[in-house]
Amino acid sequence: MSDNKQMNRWWVVLGAVLIQMCLGAIYAWSVFTPQLKEVGWSKMDTQIVFAVGLATFALFMVFAGKQLNKWGPRKLALSGGITLGLGYAIAGFSGGTDFWMVLLGVGLVGGAGIGLGYVVPIAVGMRWFPDHKGMITGLAVAGFGFGAMGWVKLAGTWGGLLQDIGIAQTFILYGVLFSLLVIIGSTWMRMPPSGWKPQGYKAPQQKAGAGGEDYSPVEMMLTPQFHLIFLTFAVSAGAGLMSIGLMKLYPMEALQNSGFSIEEASAIAGTAMAVFFSIANGIGRVVWGTLSDKLGRKKSVIYMAASQGIILLLFSSMAGNEYLLYLGATLIGFNFGGNFALFPALTADEFGNSTVGQNYPFVFLSYGVGGIVFPILGGLLGDMGNFPLAFSICGVACLVGAAATAIVFPPHHNEATHHFSVHGFLHQGHFFDHDEAEKENS
Repeated sequence: MSDNKQMNRWWVVLGAVLIQMCLGAIYAWSVFTPQLKEVGWSKMDTQIVFAVGLATFALFMVFAGKQLNKWGPRKLALSGGITLGLGYAIAGFSGGTDFWMVLLGVGLVGGAGIGLGYVVPIAVGMRWFPDHKGMITGLAVAGFGFGAMGWVKLAGTWGGLLQDIGIAQTFILYGVLFSLLVIIGSTWMRMPPSGWKPQGYKAPQQKAGAGGEDYSPVEMMLTPQFHLIFLTFAVSAGAGLMSIGLMKLYPMEALQNSGFSIEEASAIAGTAMAVFFSIANGIGRVVWGTLSDKLGRKKSVIYMAASQGIILLLFSSMAGNEYLLYLGATLIGFNFGGNFALFPALTADEFGNSTVGQNYPFVFLSYGVGGIVFPILGGLLGDMGNFPLAFSICGVACLVGAAATAIVFPPHHNEATHHFSVHGFLHQGHFFDHDEAEKENS
């Protein structure tokens, strides 16, 4: 406990970034897909591994949330890093191109490792920074976005690992690096002492919508607010995940149709994903998180989802032009990154600061749903030669998500034990009496 008192809370941010840099390896998956296609994988095969990794990630996050208090954040982070490293080692030692072994290693084992470690920096960060929930969540998960750029470029044009040592050895090397970096980052994954608070900080009043009223996971899932938030996160994150999986494949086709050579198209599409999307993904987490501390979480989610929908609807007309592609990738990445700063903070606001480590994994299951549906949809439509339709569907879905968040109002705790029904949903949602509901909560 004395160590906690002496620790500068900003060390938590450093540890969080190191951990999330490794966990963000799943976003680097697109750098491996061209080589896997050369050995006979279909577009659908590449997206199945990606989708399984995302779904396993989300499922194991629920388990991690339950174990956070039992294992402690440091032990949980360590287990995640070692499991992630083991998954990539399995894929590498099996040759790196066997579909079922890569699915096992990168998809199932690697996804489990990400899920075990992901909740730790968020839960720890919010405990140390209750005064800046949006900002600290953005910083805590920024490494997840920035990490993809580093791993993509290390394997590709900058480091040349895929060309120099091959896909199998690259998987093995990444497994070792992931484990080592997470071990270092976990050093600072400690909860603050009981009763600790930042100097000058005043805890929120005990009311929903400010993070002061704590809901259990069961209570949370009985509220309509949970389902509306779940829907928005599923479509917003799913659209971004599909974009990640196709950001190399689709622009390469569009650029070649515009007259670029296959080499030029590959280089431009790779830069769009590894540089513009990835950097914007990391920046978006910090910027959207910080903005939400001023604008409010609800407004920020609405703005983010709506703007993402418009950009995705326009993307098919941008993908064949080098500079418009860079702009589109930047905007999609920026908004996509915002999901991971906004939704943990929104979960804390609506359902309690102290229980966010247990509640957010259930909200995050929507990420797994979106990660299954949208990337596979994108791969299927890609095999049918209709990438533009995939992006249009995602654009409309994001606009629906923005509308869903617009009707999220603070829940009533005393109603969270009611059984689900259509009448109860409308009543508890306070869609028509939200002004009175907010006054009552105050």
